[in-house]
Amino acid sequence: QVQLVESGGGLVQPGGSLRLSCAASGFTFINYDMSWYRQAPGKERELVAIIRSGGTLNYANSVRGRFSISRDNAKATVYLQMNSLKPEDTAVYYCNAKSYYPRIQDYWGQGTQVTVSS
Repeated sequence: QVQLVESGGGLVQPGGSLRLSCAASGFTFINYDMSWYRQAPGKERELVAIIRSGGTLNYANSVRGRFSISRDNAKATVYLQMNSLKPEDTAVYYCNAKSYYPRIQDYWGQGTQVTVSS
């Protein structure tokens, strides 16, 4: 059974930091690209950061320089370190795992709420 379990969300003041974790199970983690998406109220879900199976990183322009994605293949866990948080970072953050071979497989976590407010 595939599971992606996010943790680490919460309420933080502007300028603060949070670290999200996503623990994966039920599939071969090292073969999957891992991503963090977010969805704010009334907005579409957007890609925040991705770390591919080979280690390549990419970030949304809105978070580049403030957020950092990493993965621990031994623990089958992906992280999102979020620094210098802004109110506009408020959203539900979702973990995603995606593989393309031999066919596309796409898994989602249940989401964790991040609220940036004073």
